[in-house]
Amino acid sequence: MAVLELSEELRLLDGMARDFALNELVEGREERDHYPFAPPSEDLLAKAREVGFFTIFLPEKMGGAAEPVQALCLVLEEVCREDASLGGAIFTVALAQELLRQAGSEKALMRAFAQAASLREALPAFPSFHNPGDTAPLLVAERGGRGYRLTGSVEYVVLGNVAGKALLPAASAAGGWSLFTVDLEGEGVRVSEPVLSLGLHACPAVDLRLEGVPGTLVGEEGKGQLYFEAAADRLSAASAACSCGVMKGSFDAALEYARQRMQGGREIVNWSEVRMILSSMAVRAKAAEMLVRRAAAAVDGGEPGWELASRAAALLVQEMAVEVTCDGIQILGGNGYMQDYGQEKRFRDAQQLQALLGMVPMRRLRYIRRVVDGESPWS
Repeated sequence: MAVLELSEELRLLDGMARDFALNELVEGREERDHYPFAPPSEDLLAKAREVGFFTIFLPEKMGGAAEPVQALCLVLEEVCREDASLGGAIFTVALAQELLRQAGSEKALMRAFAQAASLREALPAFPSFHNPGDTAPLLVAERGGRGYRLTGSVEYVVLGNVAGKALLPAASAAGGWSLFTVDLEGEGVRVSEPVLSLGLHACPAVDLRLEGVPGTLVGEEGKGQLYFEAAADRLSAASAACSCGVMKGSFDAALEYARQRMQGGREIVNWSEVRMILSSMAVRAKAAEMLVRRAAAAVDGGEPGWELASRAAALLVQEMAVEVTCDGIQILGGNGYMQDYGQEKRFRDAQQLQALLGMVPMRRLRYIRRVVDGESPWS
């Protein structure tokens, strides 16, 4: 039984995303996890672009989806079910596009993405595993002539060594922080070696150092946090979809192993203790699916309270994903810790995905602050 009745467009997209994940992500998953000690999979990013995964969150008149949050969630769920690294890249592109939209820069969207000729031009880089409001910006923007010059550093910029441009947060004289687009191929930009993180190894990320690099202001000066929080409201459900996909992948692998592994003269799937663990995994993965899809529909439909619904889904599903992937390791016993079985990767990925849009403790504090200030979580 379907959790929600999907439109024909969404059903087709879901099927296409599932086929893509099975055909393109299963083979070579372990080798891709060796990044940054192996080259980034730019061919995989190019294939994802060809099937439209990077244009879902563009305005509909630019080729985006009619129900963008639901569409993005379906794609991320299927992709992350097989390899969350590509999901991290898709999420980052959607976040950058949403930030530009929140800032009222549809012309910049069209110029930067809809008309892009190459992969490098089509992919924006952004530090999507960080909320710039959580710490003081290390990048400073100063007026220089007719524009701005950016000096300082930005850590863990996703797609920073693949994209041609980056959307970066920087402190400015107006107070707070602002958003700027930067040409990553210009003078004064230093790109670090790829950063090795806990999970999502094949989602390219680097540190950037800028020395007087020209930057184009996006939106109003000093309004970066406003744009980011508005984008986070809409995209929190999508971050939950990434974790939901990892949960499903962990359960799939655990069930397949339990059916094949013989112990004591029978498959371990017939042991009551194993079945209890599998049951717990299946229940939580299904509950996560229902929660994500309902939250995504609420966001697209503009239902009352959709902002807190989206954020609550992310906080809960990401926490559940860590628990489920831990159980997935336990089903495999010692093999669960081996790279060639994929379960330890899913556990690392689930941990890493919790950092999307900022640190969990800060996101929890922001959530309850809004409730205390008068937003009802029950709407």
